[in-house]
Amino acid sequence: MAEIFACSFTATELDARSGIAAVMERLREIDLPDERAEDVQIALAEAVNNVVEHAYAGTAKGDVRIKCNLDSQELQIQICDVGFPLTDCALPPGEPADLSGPIETLPEGGFGWFLIRELTSRLHYERLGRNNRLSLYFQVPLS
Repeated sequence: MAEIFACSFTATELDARSGIAAVMERLREIDLPDERAEDVQIALAEAVNNVVEHAYAGTAKGDVRIKCNLDSQELQIQICDVGFPLTDCALPPGEPADLSGPIETLPEGGFGWFLIRELTSRLHYERLGRNNRLSLYFQVPLS
């Protein structure tokens, strides 16, 4: 896989929005199909939001590093941080939330990992020392 783009930003909501926008702008420059770009943007935003809200929860905000790699069949987006690890150093199951109850009992969150799993072709997470590395993979047949 060839690296096509890398960026880094502080793990704040505002900087995350700018960082995600920069990644998406670069991916559109390589003619990523619009439908695929929408899936990538949703999954990327959910993953980065998890870093901002959970990995750095209650700590000084650190950096989020994103690297995009591409070959003829697959786009890999690697998200790295030095925040808290995922629970048990493992990917959450991403089960769909139970929406069968009354509206006032519906969960406000909990949809992120389900969306990420639905929109990616595969995921990989590892904790290396103090570093979290989450890789999102997308099938991308480019013309």
